[in-house]
Amino acid sequence: MKRILSLAIMLALSSTLFINLAAAQKYALIDMEYVLKNIPAYERASEQLNQVSKRWQAEVEALNTEASTMYKNYQNEVVFLSQEQKVARQDAITQKEKEAADLKKKYFGPEGELFKKRESLMSPIQEEIYNAVKEVSELRGYQMVIDRASDNGIIYASPRIDISNEVLQKLGY
Repeated sequence: MKRILSLAIMLALSSTLFINLAAAQKYALIDMEYVLKNIPAYERASEQLNQVSKRWQAEVEALNTEASTMYKNYQNEVVFLSQEQKVARQDAITQKEKEAADLKKKYFGPEGELFKKRESLMSPIQEEIYNAVKEVSELRGYQMVIDRASDNGIIYASPRIDISNEVLQKLGY
């Protein structure tokens, strides 16, 4: 009986200690969309990426249009072509389609030019934001900062713990 009673007391004390430790944790929220919208360098980088993307997309579409035109011409003339001419035209169309696909992969693939360009333009901005968040968090004693813009799991959050404006101030905006 004494063992059960002492075990119950130890459980009660340890759960109280756990609750107190959990309550001592400090969290903050940040709205990264709001922060990024207020950083002119991010807006410039986004615009630059959009322009480059549109230009590259136009190049890919031009090759696709050319391949499509070649195919339509081939279909219109197929009855007048010899077997060798048919094969040559089919090969030319296939080559043009492959060229368009390769160009699209080069520009927009997972390790493509757009990815590299985005990385080179956005990494310095993200690093600067991260350092500002880290400074504000260390200053105010936060153990975790959650991005409210990307986490749909947050139903309610007090505006008092949102540090977005402090991060912008730390960045000089």
